[in-house]
Amino acid sequence: MDDNKTPLQGLNILDFTTLLPGPYATMLLADMGAEILRIESPTRPDMLRGLPPILDTENPVSAAHATINRNKKSLALDLKTPEAKEIILRLLEKYDIVVEQFRPGVMEKLGLGYEILRAIRPDIIYCSITGYGQNGPLKQKAGHDINYLARSGLASYSGRNKTGPSLSGMQIADIAGGSHHAVMAILAAVHKRTRTNCGVYIDISMTDCAFALNAISGANALAGSCDPQLEMELLNGGSFYDYYRTADNRYLAVGSLEPQFAKAFFSGIGHPEWISRVLEADQQEQLKQDITDTIVKRNLREWTDIFDGSDVCVEPVLKFSEAAESKLIQDRKMLCLATTSHGNTIRQINTPFNFNGKKNQQYIAGGPLGEHNQTILQALGYEPDEIEQISSQDIAT
Repeated sequence: MDDNKTPLQGLNILDFTTLLPGPYATMLLADMGAEILRIESPTRPDMLRGLPPILDTENPVSAAHATINRNKKSLALDLKTPEAKEIILRLLEKYDIVVEQFRPGVMEKLGLGYEILRAIRPDIIYCSITGYGQNGPLKQKAGHDINYLARSGLASYSGRNKTGPSLSGMQIADIAGGSHHAVMAILAAVHKRTRTNCGVYIDISMTDCAFALNAISGANALAGSCDPQLEMELLNGGSFYDYYRTADNRYLAVGSLEPQFAKAFFSGIGHPEWISRVLEADQQEQLKQDITDTIVKRNLREWTDIFDGSDVCVEPVLKFSEAAESKLIQDRKMLCLATTSHGNTIRQINTPFNFNGKKNQQYIAGGPLGEHNQTILQALGYEPDEIEQISSQDIAT
């Protein structure tokens, strides 16, 4: 690979998505060098644009939007107009990958469904991201991350006995489900197209993807074991693998499952004899209580000092700001700068991808709605008066 080129340079993607799953997927593709052109409604703006905090007072932009839509171009079009459809068809000469996130049937009604576009561009790769898929009894039903997790079975054993299912700090079905699986499927389709010159339609259901994440517990259940239960599995609180509160109301993450790690952990907390109780099923509840009573006697810094440098799978639960400033995140170059449309810079979370030891440190922040209307339409051959007419609608900010 030419070190001066990004891995996905040459991939050109039309992005019809909003909010999180689709935009996060195309952000990952943009981070790897794909050219992303967002097609956005001028009358129904992406809600992510208005999510506080708002940065850059000269040209206000949401911090979340600026990150998740970095390195993308924005074309504001009312897809219900004939002019918009004609523009999309012209764009197909260059953009041969489509990502959309409408409910099933919407793109067909707009005259932009897969079969319609495939007739014009036979090698098109067309990825639809929905909550429940393109077929099945729930295909037209609205949903959010919490609903997909509920339907997938994951929520049933993620939480605590006393309080029930718990919410994650990030959207598992949206990102680990929709975003990541969409990227994997799109890149697999690109690989297929290089061999066959054929396009493909990709149906990404966030519920399907979340269901697939039941990797261990789901496999056990299908093999005849009982349904996974709250705080009954090895990794969900059924063992001493857990979080423990410290004296200063912080938390210590203990993952010392293997014998050598467990031995070091129990020695570290001053009770090496407790290791004999680890494999005794009837001892787990009391063992965890004993560990809880021990950990709460010292603050997080004391425990960190005790286990620092030890190969024991014990780590402090960091606040986001602490994680961001940590030597680990700094050395891994997981923070970067992005330049806004007015030349100001803002800090962002960097891409996790590292190719040949290199990682981009400078990006273009997600910008105003319709920022690239003029240049894109001009490149498509539209005259100035036509561009003015197409862009004459009031563009929401």
